[in-house]
Amino acid sequence: MGVSLYTSRIVLNTLGVTDFGIYNVVGGVVAMFSLINGSLSAASQRFITFELGKKTGQRLKETFSITVTIHTLIAIVIFILAETVGLWFLNAKMNIAPERMAAANWVFQCSVLTFLIEIISVPYNASIIAHEHMKAFAYVSIIEVSLKLGVVFLLQYFIFDKLELYAILILMVYVIIRLIYGIYCKIHFPECKYRFYWDRTLFRKIASFAGWNFIGASSSVLMTQGINILLNLFFGVIVNAAQGIAMQVQNAIGSFINNFMTALNPQITKSYAGGDREYMMTLVQQGARFSFYLMFILSLPVLIETESILKLWLKIVPEYAVIFVRLSLIYAISQTLSNTLITAMLATGNIKRYQIIVGGIQLLNFPFSYIVLRIGLPPQSTLLIAIVISFVCLFARLWLLRGMIGLSAKYYLSKVFGNVMLVATSSVLIPIVVYTHMESGFIRLFTVCVVSVLSTLIVMYFIGLTAKEKVFIKDKILIYFTKDNINY
Repeated sequence: MGVSLYTSRIVLNTLGVTDFGIYNVVGGVVAMFSLINGSLSAASQRFITFELGKKTGQRLKETFSITVTIHTLIAIVIFILAETVGLWFLNAKMNIAPERMAAANWVFQCSVLTFLIEIISVPYNASIIAHEHMKAFAYVSIIEVSLKLGVVFLLQYFIFDKLELYAILILMVYVIIRLIYGIYCKIHFPECKYRFYWDRTLFRKIASFAGWNFIGASSSVLMTQGINILLNLFFGVIVNAAQGIAMQVQNAIGSFINNFMTALNPQITKSYAGGDREYMMTLVQQGARFSFYLMFILSLPVLIETESILKLWLKIVPEYAVIFVRLSLIYAISQTLSNTLITAMLATGNIKRYQIIVGGIQLLNFPFSYIVLRIGLPPQSTLLIAIVISFVCLFARLWLLRGMIGLSAKYYLSKVFGNVMLVATSSVLIPIVVYTHMESGFIRLFTVCVVSVLSTLIVMYFIGLTAKEKVFIKDKILIYFTKDNINY
């Protein structure tokens, strides 16, 4: 997270606000084609994890091989779409200065190749997650951020167009990471040795699952990259730069929750495949609470001291960046309550009705955002719409999962939603008092950060945790200090 935030600052200062906005929005054009890949990624991960949970060795090998074949075919389709429809949209419709259009095309081509690499990598990454080899992700993530940090420093020592060079170097980083993951999987997992295999029944199952999941994937992409393009059409690349900064902050903080969910998701799917519904329910409910707590602890200081943090972090603070960061974090916090519900839904494989209803609600983000921008409301109104729809989707998921897996909506609202809302409202009181009664400056920033974390931890322990969870934490602390005394 630290390296990501630092590199974002250097990239913004090196490229400038305009070029940073171009990179953000052009990458968004490419990401629009991730609709198909997003749905297939969920399908690949679900089927590989499901077969691993059922302990079917040969079937697991067949599932892996057919997912690689499908992803390769999808990569070819997306390449054709990107080089026709995508290229036309970039050059004919995007709000980019003519003198920077050549650089924008460089970014586009590099982004397309980067995206194709990510598509082909999905079955390999899904295998690592299914086997729960989280240490591999930790080491490779360190390598990845180190390479990106090296890219940032190289930018400052070349006369070549910095935007074009940045796009090329980031592409090279993704090639290296893809090779590392591929080699790791072939060494550690027997099923990850690709051979052409075709099973019409299995293909139809994966395709049907991916097809219905396409609705949810498309709504997610339209909510992020689609609205990013709308902001470009209505306001230009300066607002794209502000949204880019907000997404960097959200992704950096959200990486903790993503890693937490990456570790948790296989357990939910495997427990469903193994028929252990009680354990699955426990994971769904505890996972939602703990991911909310983790996100809230990290986000609260940033939400209160957004302006001070951005000024300290960035030499250049784009217009709208402060409000975009705050609303993006609130949206990310709201999404933590749905993450485990989504995993439980995917584990069942019966997603048709779910995706029609929840995916349909999420798709409303794009038309509603277009309407509010069209009538002249400010750019941040798009994020307010996203937050409202996020909560509507949460209640829709609870209603649907009641029939799909027997989840008690009443229990979830009381023990999860009510619990985290009480923790959040109680935690914020003291930090707000400190913020309003101290003069702006580094001392206030430091004090607010410390008080926010302590306040959240204390409230979380006394209000948020169950009696069993408190005993668990006490035992762990006791064991830790007992070990220290013995070692001493």
